[in-house]
Amino acid sequence: MIKVGPAGSGGLGNLKGVQKAAEVGLDCMEVEFTYGVRMNIKTAKAVGALAKKRGVILSVHAPYYINLASDEKEKYDASRIRILDSCEKAHAMGARNVVFHAGFYQKRTAGQTYNLIKKAVSGMQKSIARKGWQVTLCPETTGKPSQFGSLEELLRLRQQTGCGITVDFSHLYARQQGEIDYAKILTKLPKTFHAHFSGIEYGAKGERKHIRTTKTFFEPLARALIKRQANITIINESPKPYEDAIMMKKLIKKLEFEIR
Repeated sequence: MIKVGPAGSGGLGNLKGVQKAAEVGLDCMEVEFTYGVRMNIKTAKAVGALAKKRGVILSVHAPYYINLASDEKEKYDASRIRILDSCEKAHAMGARNVVFHAGFYQKRTAGQTYNLIKKAVSGMQKSIARKGWQVTLCPETTGKPSQFGSLEELLRLRQQTGCGITVDFSHLYARQQGEIDYAKILTKLPKTFHAHFSGIEYGAKGERKHIRTTKTFFEPLARALIKRQANITIINESPKPYEDAIMMKKLIKKLEFEIR
């Protein structure tokens, strides 16, 4: 089953965001800790309780200021803390998947960067297990070749650490300069995973920014997901995430009727 929802609350706040997602018939919502984990446990539990009541699946996006391959210990430690803080709040609200951009290559080789991030992920998983938090670390595919996060890197990380994965299809589209075969990608993935999608603007260095999602842009992915019988949560990250998520859900229903 393909479940669709928005990234963030559209400025409403998380409680009202969950309420709106349910009212307009969306299935899920990603709580965005974009600039910091500014939520206490009481609020997290309240958001989670409402989401459970309204049947909205929650996920969490950790802050953007993360680099698990940083040369600077201070930045590495801060990155780790931000992810674990996100995990604590995700557990309190009953959100399973915790999304984050893992890091940058900088002056290191891809192999060196991978080993650093693998070590960091394994260490955080041990902390999560000790705390008893029911969450899954889901590093995300990234939109620029200068960022760690190709599909192959994350699949290898998943295999070697048991972490989850967030497949941002628009990031892959930008990273690969518009050359993408969704059906081929899906054969490499488990049938159950967490995903992102939106319109995307890109240049020679990859992703520039997320833009509105059109039916034409989403339809090839929607068809591939339906044929694959994927069981996913897909979060829309466009500037109008509710409107575009509604469009995506309607298109999926229409195509399911046609294809099946």
